[in-house]
Amino acid sequence: MTRFVPDQDPFLPPSGPRLLNVRRLWAEPDALASPRGRQVRARFPDAEIVTVASHWNIDQLHGNAGNVDRWIRVKTEDLVLGVKKSLTARPNGRSADWIAPSTSNGCAMACAYCYVPRRKGYANPITVFTNIDKIVGYLERHVRRQGPKTVPNQCDPHAWVYDLGENSDCSVDALVSDNVADLITAFRAWPTAKASFATKYVNRDLLDLDPRERTRIRFSLMPEADSRLLDLRSTPIRQRIAAIDDFVAAGYEVHVNFSPVVVRPGWEEDWAELLEQLSDGTGGAFKAQAAAEIIMLTHNEQLHEVNLGWHPKSEDLLWQPPIQQAKRSQSGMWNVRYRNDVKAAGVRALTDLIAERTPWLTVRYAF
Repeated sequence: MTRFVPDQDPFLPPSGPRLLNVRRLWAEPDALASPRGRQVRARFPDAEIVTVASHWNIDQLHGNAGNVDRWIRVKTEDLVLGVKKSLTARPNGRSADWIAPSTSNGCAMACAYCYVPRRKGYANPITVFTNIDKIVGYLERHVRRQGPKTVPNQCDPHAWVYDLGENSDCSVDALVSDNVADLITAFRAWPTAKASFATKYVNRDLLDLDPRERTRIRFSLMPEADSRLLDLRSTPIRQRIAAIDDFVAAGYEVHVNFSPVVVRPGWEEDWAELLEQLSDGTGGAFKAQAAAEIIMLTHNEQLHEVNLGWHPKSEDLLWQPPIQQAKRSQSGMWNVRYRNDVKAAGVRALTDLIAERTPWLTVRYAF
């Protein structure tokens, strides 16, 4: 079998200041005038203010095919401020018991498989929702209504788990505002609940927030060869692994998120190597509480067309019609996933590798 070797990644992994160089703040008036809006404005004082009626309907950003040529610049230079109108916690049952109301949408990173552009179209810079007080208040009432968790499940044996970052990366969001810090502070006071988010970015400022084991960080991992091609502008895999013990020591519960698992020549050998790196690079405290999620790749024809306009090499891995099939998502969109037999074989192969190379690592679920 031919081993996959990526070309040199042309996008260097940026640090916080390089990840964001905000030149335009697209802002709903109420969002800009709020305390959180003023905080974001203070962090980017030189940015031009562009007033918009809706954070969702910005013609220059959403659905603008011309932005394919400016994919990275839009993520770097544009930021949106809005007010979250609908506050609901949706049942999940996989990664978390509940999906919390979003405090942001979009991301400054540029992962080629990200599903958010499927909905927003062509550009998905960070949108910050500034009514954080309303969101925290809603979550407090929701947590209180659940009462104690009396029946353990794979999300957590004791606490109700709330996913905070379904449409964003909270580690990057924390570069922009204190929304994430406010949520971590809130959850540490709720003994029956736990916050959770997956991340591909190491933000060491989060180490100072004293989560008291009420926030679970899931570091997303994949073989370095895949990450260099697909996880653009994210923290390198080796640095994510190196940060795990520090986050455990700071009071976070730390899990790993094997996502997405991409089937291609040599993938099993590279995942075996990654598991050995994880085992060698972490200590006993992490291993004692570690768990993993396995998420096989899901792609989308519209995103495939977008990627062909700005990063076509990614589609050599992501778009594999001979081993993929169409599947309607929970949101009603037609996505592309591995054929049932290919997916089942992939999950089986990876779980066997985990049992062999990292027997201390519990697999919470595979999807």
